[in-house]
Amino acid sequence: MNKKTISIILLILFLITTMLTLVNVFLDDSNTQENQTGTLTLDNKTIRYEKVGKCLEVIDGNTIQVYGVGRVQLIQVDTPDTEPEFSQAKNFVSDRCLGKTVYLDIDDKNPTDKYGRTLAIIYTKDSDINKELIDNNLAKISYFTPSEFKKGEI
Repeated sequence: MNKKTISIILLILFLITTMLTLVNVFLDDSNTQENQTGTLTLDNKTIRYEKVGKCLEVIDGNTIQVYGVGRVQLIQVDTPDTEPEFSQAKNFVSDRCLGKTVYLDIDDKNPTDKYGRTLAIIYTKDSDINKELIDNNLAKISYFTPSEFKKGEI
């Protein structure tokens, strides 16, 4: 083999190793309660959740992709569709969720929207993402019926 062939083989091996490492980072979840109900304590309040998974992608400020669940629409929040507010909300959610374990309190009365997205309040181990979007003026309260959640209850 000549040097060029060896270089190409090494480059391919490097790229494969890099890809496998990235996949492992996003898919490896040591949480043994994946996709099971449970409780989480946040600010001295016990939260009940129905699903757990790793956030693989942030679509926009109120839609994420969760491993084992699919697309999830953050319920009761409406983030802007125009710049720069769109990017601010998306970056806010990315900083808090992307690559992390998220806990979903799914709306029992209306678990999915017309696009098939799961409707839920999203929690991490230390925050209520839906509430933080509102508190940081990155979203407005949006309410649809039927819903297990009362208007503004996030």
